[in-house]
Amino acid sequence: MIRVMTQIVMLLVVCLSAVPVVADTYVRSDIITQPTPERFSICYDHSCASVATLSVNKEEWRRAIAPLSRGAMNALDERAAIADAIAIFEEIIGEHLGTSDDRGGNLAGFGRPKQLDCIDESTNSSTYLRMLERDGLFRYHTVMDRSTRFGIFVGMPHTTAVIRENETGVRYAVDSWFFDNGQPPYIVDLKAWKSGEDPY
Repeated sequence: MIRVMTQIVMLLVVCLSAVPVVADTYVRSDIITQPTPERFSICYDHSCASVATLSVNKEEWRRAIAPLSRGAMNALDERAAIADAIAIFEEIIGEHLGTSDDRGGNLAGFGRPKQLDCIDESTNSSTYLRMLERDGLFRYHTVMDRSTRFGIFVGMPHTTAVIRENETGVRYAVDSWFFDNGQPPYIVDLKAWKSGEDPY
């Protein structure tokens, strides 16, 4: 019995080690890597099975950047504003693309059209973050490549968008996968996130 359990554990280690440790910011060659409000990519249907090229008008852009336009007093405030901005982006994109009914996680919306998994969510969040950064709206943070966690003690592979606090160098997961469309993402120290931290 012990031998069988050991073999199972070894098999899991081998399987999980085949998953890339670091995920690129963009997962497909047809995803726009220099997004602007006039032209950017949105992933949906699980692991970017579908990719749409969209734009937002000036009023929608003003609506999305409003939380950051007020000017954060510190890094913590800026992270809260980033979370609010991403939530607004999701609402706007939901209106354009029909993803408003996306459910948090993978199970609640399983089998329903236009649902997003963590690959979709992290890619889209990275796109929103890149557009915000490009517009000079971040004072305390820099957008980084996405990150993936996996392992026996943290479950299945899971990917998130990432920002780095400029002064401290601390990286933060910006994870919108946990919640329904239009809810602020879970922002937490990336080390804690990698160890399995979640908002529940």
